[in-house]
Amino acid sequence: MAAFDIGKIDDIIHGRLRLGIMAYLAEAEVADFNELKQVLEATQGNLSVQLRKLEEAGYVTIEKSFLDRKPLTRARITAVGIKAFRRYLDAMTTLVRPTPKR
Repeated sequence: MAAFDIGKIDDIIHGRLRLGIMAYLAEAEVADFNELKQVLEATQGNLSVQLRKLEEAGYVTIEKSFLDRKPLTRARITAVGIKAFRRYLDAMTTLVRPTPKR
């Protein structure tokens, strides 16, 4: 089982909520905080913590602004994040791909 290498799984992405954020942003590229909170059924505190971890890894950027005097927080996937997510998907595909029986 030479292809079996669990060490290739990115622990930063692998958490359930962080994986959800990355999967959503890989498609949408950018999403506001409340959109992510609703789609991922996350609490505000947990989503904030997980976004910060992804930001610290360079996988997302967080943009803060105001819209009609209300704070607006948006998460955007970075080029580094896209590459990391693709590597993660490749590693998971290799890990779960059925191998021929001998």
